[in-house]
Amino acid sequence: MTAPRRLLAVGLLVALALTGCTETPSVVRDPSAAATVDGGTEQVPTGDAAPNVDLAAAKKAAGIPDCPDTSGAPVRGGLPDVTLECLGGGRPVRLSDLRGPMLVNVWGSWCGPCRAEAPFLAEAGRSSTVKVLGIDYPDVPEAAVDFAGSAGWTYPQLYDADLVVRGRLQVLGLPQTFFVRADGTVAGRHAGPFLSRQELDDASRQYLGVTP
Repeated sequence: MTAPRRLLAVGLLVALALTGCTETPSVVRDPSAAATVDGGTEQVPTGDAAPNVDLAAAKKAAGIPDCPDTSGAPVRGGLPDVTLECLGGGRPVRLSDLRGPMLVNVWGSWCGPCRAEAPFLAEAGRSSTVKVLGIDYPDVPEAAVDFAGSAGWTYPQLYDADLVVRGRLQVLGLPQTFFVRADGTVAGRHAGPFLSRQELDDASRQYLGVTP
């Protein structure tokens, strides 16, 4: 990449980051670096060489439930009005229809920080007070299903094959967790991995008024 193009790319990333600070809800910045999808801390798979396996069977064996049947309507300050496919097959989900209290975690199986926080999300996913939903990108679906199963994630998972949420939710690194209220509005986000279950609970209490 030439120097002018490199400077332009850096400028665009800075502009996106500044936009995120002004147009998204308040952010809890984690001291740990999130993995990036732009040539940063992790190698991102393309999905082109995915093995030929029965994803639906693998999903069932992993204990990943079907994606929710949403029927709401977009709300001001809510998640973007985009539809993502269900990881491993099933009904697609319109993000703007989702209602909380809910944690929406954006992750990738290739992402080291995502793997580090996985046990805390697995515990939260068994809660009866807060719903949890995962959005996997960019990834090999088979690897994603395998990881979600090994992590004990017993909550629904979406698959963002086209990196839609990167722009619509201004996700510049993984993991990212969004806190959705009962009325569908987004209360805030946590950028980077949760370093403990207590940190996850504290953020949930701050934004949603309840803990998983």
